[in-house]
Amino acid sequence: MKLTLLGGGGFRVPQVFEAIAADDAVVRIDELVLYDTDPSRLGAIRAVIAQLEQGRTFAPTVTATTDLDEAVTGADFVFCAIRVGGAEGRTFDERIALDLGVLGQETTGPGGLAYAIRTLPVMLAIAERVKVLAPEAWFINFTNPAGIVTEALRRVLGMRVVGICDTPIGLLRRAAVAITGSPVVDTFDYVGLNHLGWLRSMEVDGRDRLPELLADPARLVRIEEARLMGLDWVQALGALPNEYLYYYYANREAVTRIRFSESTRGEFLLHQQADFYGRAAAEPGHALELWERTKHEREATYMAEGRPKGQEHAREEADLEDGGYQQVALNLMAALATGRRSTMILNVRNGDVVPGLPADAVVEVPCTVDADGVHPHRIAPVGGHMLALLQTVKAVEQLTIEAVVNRSATLAWKAIALHPLVDSVGVGRDLLERYRQQIPGVGAALDG
Repeated sequence: MKLTLLGGGGFRVPQVFEAIAADDAVVRIDELVLYDTDPSRLGAIRAVIAQLEQGRTFAPTVTATTDLDEAVTGADFVFCAIRVGGAEGRTFDERIALDLGVLGQETTGPGGLAYAIRTLPVMLAIAERVKVLAPEAWFINFTNPAGIVTEALRRVLGMRVVGICDTPIGLLRRAAVAITGSPVVDTFDYVGLNHLGWLRSMEVDGRDRLPELLADPARLVRIEEARLMGLDWVQALGALPNEYLYYYYANREAVTRIRFSESTRGEFLLHQQADFYGRAAAEPGHALELWERTKHEREATYMAEGRPKGQEHAREEADLEDGGYQQVALNLMAALATGRRSTMILNVRNGDVVPGLPADAVVEVPCTVDADGVHPHRIAPVGGHMLALLQTVKAVEQLTIEAVVNRSATLAWKAIALHPLVDSVGVGRDLLERYRQQIPGVGAALDG
């Protein structure tokens, strides 16, 4: 089988290679094609993978190209993890918002909407080529903001596009290990949008063990999300929130900490990645060593703004274990290709899974995957503050898609101004104008 990885020069690409080349990989990929528009980044990552190939019992044939059509032609799976505008674009997403006193974050809030606006035209153009050159391929989307991008892609690729994220399954794994010592559960209930969801039940041996976990501070403190948002607040919710809900529940604190940090997350990664890619190009024989060192620092500082000053690098070692998005993608491909049923949390069409949200909306819910496709689970009813927040953010996401499809600055302003983390219509207008002026992709998407 052929797997095409769009964004093949991305920093996390070697993790995908490690997953598909593992001796116990659940599906065999014979051909891996790395596609990227930046040949220097592509070369650096190819050097890392070349060293990872050494001494393996099995490894797919790996090629690298800057030609999109060559990359996707005949693919069985297309895995997309591109970043339109690069790390530099992310710094503008974040800093423009912060300068106006609003959350500056990659996927949540106005920064995420700016990211979506400049990304959607590129993604829709890619989807059109995939539809022609690999019509039977499954398109696995990890490009952020994943929920908005996946929903837009459905307009071209329909049911053959699925969005993935590693944060929900990581939350479930941590919760299960905390209460039973094992990541295995019988059934669970999770509902949300990408980067906005809650784990609401977790059954082991036919009994919901989540209330037991919530009532035990000694165990609950082992959960990264509970530490971020406060044990008492998580107990009050009666559910475990996705870590990105930190930006909603502690918005004031998050904005303050980011504004007074030495750098935003995007600025940190921009400098870190520039250093890695530069050194890997200069010292290709040490590319793997450089990559592993950089990866550990990158993962250890994830969501650092939610931890107390001086403990930004204090993420639990268990939270740094492998099994992230690359394993989700591999499990998804295995289930679709072999028919071996698997349960995972995916971004899929809502239908009637979450009443109160549009049927065509993409939601993040538990699904069973097999050779016949992706089958969302029935979940418990959603109401109150959870449904209200989901409805508001989904309306904003759909306005953002319509703004791009219709090249409408008015719809884009409406989307940004209505986001619950933007506290003024006037600020929403200022945000949009600054994004249009300072980020070429945003202006091009809306102004034609």
